[in-house]
Amino acid sequence: QVQLVESGGGLVQAGGSLRLSCAASRSIFSINVMGWYRQAPGKQRELVAAITSGGSTNYADSVKGRFTISRDNAKNTVYLQMNSLKPEDTAVYYCNAYSGQYSWGQGTQVTVSS
Repeated sequence: QVQLVESGGGLVQAGGSLRLSCAASRSIFSINVMGWYRQAPGKQRELVAAITSGGSTNYADSVKGRFTISRDNAKNTVYLQMNSLKPEDTAVYYCNAYSGQYSWGQGTQVTVSS
């Protein structure tokens, strides 16, 4: 099990940018998959972006071209750069790690105003 601490959420106007950070309690070098999920009011949690230990990435269609997931192994941190934000991106964003067992961050609120 790995502990995940998220930061970087906040309030931003449509068209703006935010960068979310997910700091892990240990090395993320060998974690199979790390990713970001989000859950908007009245909706189910959905995958936003994921990155494997080999560097492969996957994005939800709704964020392709706008969001970028990356990792810094030296800092044990995964990032989600969010550009051209839309009101539809408003949600609680959760960091996730999977390596035989799931670990979740506490969630960070992102609010995009129109």
